[in-house]
Amino acid sequence: MSNIKIHVFHTGEVCVAPDLPFGGDDCSAIKASGIFGKKEDRLWLPVSAYLIEHPKGRFLVDTGWARDMSPEGEFDKKAQIKSLGSLVLYEVNQGRIGLGQCIDEQLLEMGIKDTDIDAVLLTHLDCDHANGLKQVKGAKKFLVSADEVKFANRMTNRVRYYKGWWEGIDLTEFEWNDDQGPVGKSYDLLGDGSIELINIPGHADGLFAVKVKNEEGKFVLLFSDGGYARRSWEEQITSGIAADKQLQKQSLAWIREQSLDSDCVESLANHDSGIEPHTIEL
Repeated sequence: MSNIKIHVFHTGEVCVAPDLPFGGDDCSAIKASGIFGKKEDRLWLPVSAYLIEHPKGRFLVDTGWARDMSPEGEFDKKAQIKSLGSLVLYEVNQGRIGLGQCIDEQLLEMGIKDTDIDAVLLTHLDCDHANGLKQVKGAKKFLVSADEVKFANRMTNRVRYYKGWWEGIDLTEFEWNDDQGPVGKSYDLLGDGSIELINIPGHADGLFAVKVKNEEGKFVLLFSDGGYARRSWEEQITSGIAADKQLQKQSLAWIREQSLDSDCVESLANHDSGIEPHTIEL
């Protein structure tokens, strides 16, 4: 379990209302959507993805945006609506991804093809995490929690999730096989505790954080949308989009506990504008 590297990428940006990432406990879904808010108040946030280079393989965490969101590398409303599969979803989540910023484009700069990826780990199936699946369709395996697939298939979530993002991709649904985390549900990916997929429900039922740990017990926590920035866990600010607000608060408290652990090397949210692309060595 030595010589683990985690590469932090920015794969474009997402434009959202301020209440979506930082709405707090009393924020409604309508307010968080920003549909009736001022366009000039919206925030552009990075969309991250991560490559874990581990002695037992290469593992990609989330995929960011697909090239068809921004065919020319610029903001393109018509292309985005088609890629997202929904005008309503476009109104909530606008995006852009510059040329060379798609995950496959950045991996190729490192000499890595999608066929070199042992598994894509989908923390959840929201658009800015799963839209880019087509960019790495040659990966050996695509893992998502069975809870998240069930959640995405609910009639009430048909606008939030669009199956076209993973059309033609053979998703492997996994059941939790370990008991780490705020609700005692996790998945030991390699059977040695070095990569643990830990259920942090609230934003979405099947959402998981990825905890990468070395032999000395030092770890990096990739907590996806369990919070939108460092300030989320520092100030316990829940996001405006929540499937279950109480579970979201419980998960955020656990993220804070983990982030303050003396063995935590870095704790990263997916959309933190204070984080630059870099490489972590464990």
